[in-house]
Amino acid sequence: MFIKYQHVERYGNTEVAGIEMGECYVFPKLDGTNGSVWAEGGVVCAGSRNRVLAIDDDNAGFFAAISNDLRISTYLIEFPHHTLYGEWLVPHSLKTYREDAWRKFYIFDVYDRAAEKWLRYDEYRTQMERHGLDYLAPLAIIKNGSADMFVTMLEKNVHLIQDGMGAGEGIVLKNYDYLNRFGNQIWAKIVTNEFKEKHHKEMGAPIVGCEIIEQKITDKYVTQALVDKVQAKIALERDGWTSKYIPQLLSTVFYDLVREDMWEIIKEHKNPRIDFRALHMFTVGRIKQLRSDLF
Repeated sequence: MFIKYQHVERYGNTEVAGIEMGECYVFPKLDGTNGSVWAEGGVVCAGSRNRVLAIDDDNAGFFAAISNDLRISTYLIEFPHHTLYGEWLVPHSLKTYREDAWRKFYIFDVYDRAAEKWLRYDEYRTQMERHGLDYLAPLAIIKNGSADMFVTMLEKNVHLIQDGMGAGEGIVLKNYDYLNRFGNQIWAKIVTNEFKEKHHKEMGAPIVGCEIIEQKITDKYVTQALVDKVQAKIALERDGWTSKYIPQLLSTVFYDLVREDMWEIIKEHKNPRIDFRALHMFTVGRIKQLRSDLF
């Protein structure tokens, strides 16, 4: 089943407002052509950004390469409900990639069609390694970042670039706990032409960041007991629990936080300035952390 890859919004657009709050994985952005791979009835299928490919309707050799890649086929035998998204690296605007980097499929996202969710990097990385697949590792993991932090990370994206030839096209920001104001999980990108060398795939991604008031509040007041209590109450009122009640759980916990605990919060933090949109986002993230079994 062909599923078109989601649009990645430019950082700063209202569609990704607040994506920097929480834990952001910063990935290198490659300049090739978008591709996807999945299995139907045991047969490996491939797509470009907008269409299904075939041997006589290829995309710069992508379909032919994927059809003969045993790593892909064995992965999809093990995980038949996964769709792999990545960049098929063929010459586009940027011509400074290493010679050994071209004509490879670099996976940057995995969608689980059965669970209807994007897998986190930490969920699919081991699977990529085990099957010997090419994939993109994060340059860093930034907690509660800022535009300045992300611009600095642009200099670190020299993944696959020839020595001394600058850096890559840009970076992609993924906050796996983030939902935008429309309730959609979406990524952001920053594109630039100024870069510097460093590759963190084998060394690991450093964690950078600071603590902010909204996160401190949710870490203390959004407790396991509160979330469990709200879920149990909803299940009782609804005569059972299903995932369709998750939005009610999220909104009710936030409501209870503001209604029951705000006076204590004000006293504890001495009349703090609180961004309630950020507080809501951290509340959602905290609930997902405490009750990951529901998501």
